[in-house]
Amino acid sequence: MAADQDQTEHPGRRLFAMPCEFVASAPRPEALPAAGLPEVAFAGRSNAGKSSLINALVHRRNLARTSQTPGRTQAVNLFELGGRLRLIDLPGYGYAKVGRLEVARWTATVDAYLGGRLTLRRVCLLMDARRGPTANDREALDHMDLIGVPYQIVLTKADKLKKAEHAAVMEATHGEIARRPAAHPQVIATSARTGLGMDELRDTLAALAVEQPLA
Repeated sequence: MAADQDQTEHPGRRLFAMPCEFVASAPRPEALPAAGLPEVAFAGRSNAGKSSLINALVHRRNLARTSQTPGRTQAVNLFELGGRLRLIDLPGYGYAKVGRLEVARWTATVDAYLGGRLTLRRVCLLMDARRGPTANDREALDHMDLIGVPYQIVLTKADKLKKAEHAAVMEATHGEIARRPAAHPQVIATSARTGLGMDELRDTLAALAVEQPLA
C-alpha cells in the first residue's frame, strides 16, 4: 500500500525507475540522431553537477560520466528513459581545460541542438545553489530567452546551504527569472547526494514524457 501511495503522490517515480540507456554521443551537429521522443536537456556551468543529477534521477551511479575536472562532458549525450523520454546531457559552459577551437565546436553543436530540435520540451538549467546566477548563467538565460527555448532553473548542491541561505537563494533566483519570457516559474532546489528535491523534479519532467513507450 505504501508503494502504491508513493506512486500516486510522486508519479515521476515510476518513470524514472524504468531502464535508462545510452543512445548516442554527438560531438558535431550532424552526428545528432533523428528526433523522436520528447527530450529534456540538462545545461549549466561546468562543474554545476549535471552528470551527478542525471545519475541521481535515474538511480544509477555511472550512466552519465562524472568528474572533478570541469569540462569533462565534451559532446551532446543522449539517453532514453523507458521508451518515453530522452534525457540530454549538454557540455558545460564557462570553463574547460581545452583550447578555444574545441570550446567553439561544443558551442556550435549545443546551439544547433537548442535552436533546431523540435522535440526539445525543456532545458533544465542547473546552477550551484551556493553561488547563485553567474555572469555565464545570465548569458545562457539571455540566449534561451532570445531563441525562445523553454527552460527551468534547477539549483544543485542545495544540501550545503543553511536554512536562511536556502530561502535567500530561492528568493533571488525567482527574482532573476521573474521577467524572463522563456523561464518556467518553478525553481527546484536539489541535492544529488541527499535526494533533496529529486521527486519534485522527477514529477515535473514526467509530465513532459509520452504516456506509453513508443513502439
